[in-house]
Amino acid sequence: MSRISPLRKFVSPEIIFGAGSRHAVGNYAATFGARKVLVVSDPGVQAAGWVTDVLASLDQQGIAYQLFTHVSPNPRVEEVMLGADVYRTHGCDVIVAVGGGSPMDCAKGIGIVVAHGRSILEFEGVDTIRMPSPPLILIPTTAGTSADVSQFVIISNPEERVKFSIVSKAVVPDVSLIDPETTASMDPFLSACTGIDALTHAIEAFVSTGSGPLTDPHALEAMRLINGNLVQMIANPQDIALREKIMLGSMQAGLAFSNAILGAVHAMSHSLGGFLDLPHGLCNATLVEHVVAFNFAAAPERFKVVAETLGIDCRGLTPNEVRARLVHHLIDFKHAVGFHETLSLHGVRTGDIPFLSGHAIKDPCILTNPRQSTQRDVEVVYAEAL
Repeated sequence: MSRISPLRKFVSPEIIFGAGSRHAVGNYAATFGARKVLVVSDPGVQAAGWVTDVLASLDQQGIAYQLFTHVSPNPRVEEVMLGADVYRTHGCDVIVAVGGGSPMDCAKGIGIVVAHGRSILEFEGVDTIRMPSPPLILIPTTAGTSADVSQFVIISNPEERVKFSIVSKAVVPDVSLIDPETTASMDPFLSACTGIDALTHAIEAFVSTGSGPLTDPHALEAMRLINGNLVQMIANPQDIALREKIMLGSMQAGLAFSNAILGAVHAMSHSLGGFLDLPHGLCNATLVEHVVAFNFAAAPERFKVVAETLGIDCRGLTPNEVRARLVHHLIDFKHAVGFHETLSLHGVRTGDIPFLSGHAIKDPCILTNPRQSTQRDVEVVYAEAL
């Protein structure tokens, strides 16, 4: 498999990992000299009580705040722009987000808009950001998206029915407070969605053309942790030790994919999620084994390591047999966490495939897919996932 270049870079926020770390948000805001914090969240996270903990921590430090919770499950262009207006109107100087990928991506988008004074739509693509964003502290409440450690922002443009990606080290947060206790409010469906997302991050990062010795250990450890603990965590939602393992796996997967980038699963998933406004993890779940089957021949040795890491005994197997075992393992794993989804179940028709493929082939994630893909290739994989 070809490599992009022998040089490797690795970006990461300051990470504080462990139960109760959310309560340190006031201390970190104070170290940035915060006078007024924009706290970005959504109604579900607020109802779960995690926002209350964040505000209490800011209160203890005597730091003023403005709450912004107008965030959809797939954050939208207009929500980012509204959040930036709120930030400016209330004279904020630091951004804190508490929630899943949606509030965190929205917060990153708000920082970009505040720094540049332009529409978020102008920053699609790789390395388009020229001005530093305000200090950003993220507190994830799901174990999967890894927006809290990544250089990705994913925003929905409902008018065009697409999602677009912004990739830049400028959106890596300054501080990530990763607290497994906050995942206790995830229902089994959200746990499954975000867990599959994290596993997909790890697999795609490991076989990406941007992978290397700085990212591989994170990707492999993420696969081991998620494959070994997600089913049990969903069955035992109160077990904080299992939650910690899945949260650690999600973080490791995030460090891997933020630096190695991803592949066709995510390119296709972003297109699908923008088109149907579906949960991102659900989109990944419908596509992952089909893309692995498509990509396998381009990186058989890498995929063999993936299979072995997921507990598959590959001794004496031909590459085709390894491929078949790996695909079956992924299907069985999806079923074990409650996914039996196909694209057609969610209303995707054959006639939608050219639109979906046209957007997927323009997504930055397709650039590091191990197998070079044409739009026709992507159309075939979508068709198989129907």
